[in-house]
Amino acid sequence: MPPAKSVKSLILFASGKGSNAQAIIQYFHNSDQARVTLIVCNNANAGVLDIAKAHNIPFLIIDKQTFQEKLMLEQLREYQPDLIVLAGFLWKIPDHLLMEFPDKIINIHPALLPKFGGKGMYGQKVHEAVLSAGETETGITIHFVNENYDEGAHIVQAFCRLTLSDTPATIAEHVSKLEQAFYPKTIEYLLNEQ
Repeated sequence: MPPAKSVKSLILFASGKGSNAQAIIQYFHNSDQARVTLIVCNNANAGVLDIAKAHNIPFLIIDKQTFQEKLMLEQLREYQPDLIVLAGFLWKIPDHLLMEFPDKIINIHPALLPKFGGKGMYGQKVHEAVLSAGETETGITIHFVNENYDEGAHIVQAFCRLTLSDTPATIAEHVSKLEQAFYPKTIEYLLNEQ
């Protein structure tokens, strides 16, 4: 059931293990401001579903066809989301969702956009590209979602320095720390601005 509207509703879209989802759920666990009311996932074997079960959060497993249907839109409406948060969700958001929830869908990208963004640029691929380009810094970009991959207006960027000894794996660790530090706080900020 949707929460009482005094508590703001967050819907998370995720595809993988759910580290960012876990950080967001924990951040708002004892909050009177907001809570995660639904997790939408496009991978029936994703670790994020175990997180949803552990926290008694309803979840919806979707396929490409479901994602395009009005029934899913109606299901999302039932939760009256104040914000839809992409937390490692790899599919492009369809136009009907963007129109239904204008300026209410956000994403986090593991690089400093506009560098290293666009279709196919996610996870290790981003960190490998950063390393190959000889960058001296990387970071995260939290942004609104629009009709193009990684092109929505930036909300927050956070940086970390790289050294010659960094590898894609160590870059992933640096970036993950930034994600978990900044994503929940940015969500809180956006909810306060509504």
